Amino acid sequence: MHHAKTDSEVTSSLAPSSPPRAAYYVQSPSHDDGENKTAASSFHSSPAASPPRSLGNHSRESSSSRFSGKVPSASTGSSRRAGPGAPLRGGRGGGGGGGGDGARRSPWMKEAAIEEEGLLMEDDDDADGRSGGFSALPKKVRYGIGFVAAFFALFFFFALILWGASRNQKPVVSVNSVTFHNFVIQAGTDASLVPTDLSTINATVRLTFRNTGSFFGVHVTAQPVTFYYSQLRMASGDLKYFYQSRKSQRNVAVAVMGSKVPLYGGGSGLSSTPGPKGAPPAPVPLVLTLRIRSRALVLGKLVKPTFHNNIQCSVSLVVAKLGKAVSLKKNCTHI
Repeated sequence: MHHAKTDSEVTSSLAPSSPPRAAYYVQSPSHDDGENKTAASSFHSSPAASPPRSLGNHSRESSSSRFSGKVPSASTGSSRRAGPGAPLRGGRGGGGGGGGDGARRSPWMKEAAIEEEGLLMEDDDDADGRSGGFSALPKKVRYGIGFVAAFFALFFFFALILWGASRNQKPVVSVNSVTFHNFVIQAGTDASLVPTDLSTINATVRLTFRNTGSFFGVHVTAQPVTFYYSQLRMASGDLKYFYQSRKSQRNVAVAVMGSKVPLYGGGSGLSSTPGPKGAPPAPVPLVLTLRIRSRALVLGKLVKPTFHNNIQCSVSLVVAKLGKAVSLKKNCTHI
């Protein structure tokens, strides 16, 4: 018994032989009605009913769904069933509501989390930096260092005050008198046997040293006390070292001597003997120089103010007054 061939069978028999296209199926939700399921199955199961481009696209979708294990069309049916006004859910349509929103937001959320973590790390680094150094030391150590620093600051401040106060308490030196015991001008020779006049002077200079410091003593030294005649040194003597306590004074006598000092023509007008008819020799003008240095020790060797007293006196040596004290209180100047 033969049956008549349908149009589809005739078409398939006339088509050239080619490998059959793979059929694919779209799974719809189980709650869809029977008509939609049957229509969808019959529509997608017929290769001739669908265009080649659509077929290729669905083939790729089906293959991707087969490899990924997901059913991309499951949400399509539900979205169709939900209607045009309802939000898309699941699959490629909407990502399942909240799940799709979370997936779209995840890159931004990750970036925000990374930035927040970086800020936290920076805060930790700043906190570590602040906690290091002096603040990292124990409290007792910090108190000790602060106490020592404050002590030294106060100490140096007090020393500065004392130094400033001591500068205004300079010692006072007064040259009282000079006594010439001997004065001789004679002919002779120097060490190289050059003929010249020789001078011999023996005198005593008396002075008063007064320490005006109210809270320190001074150590006193001096350069040689010297008599000059026209820039020629005639005699000199040393002032010995001494210590003068605060608010005190002392009288000092310095022996000034010059023995057979060559004059080399500079003292051609000098004479120590009476002239013709017993006339006394002319007075000899001399200059007395005195340089005294006083050093105070206020706080040990930390504060050491130093004072200088430079004195110059004009003296007239009179042979007739040998052995008598000559006042110099009005003949001296401080330079």
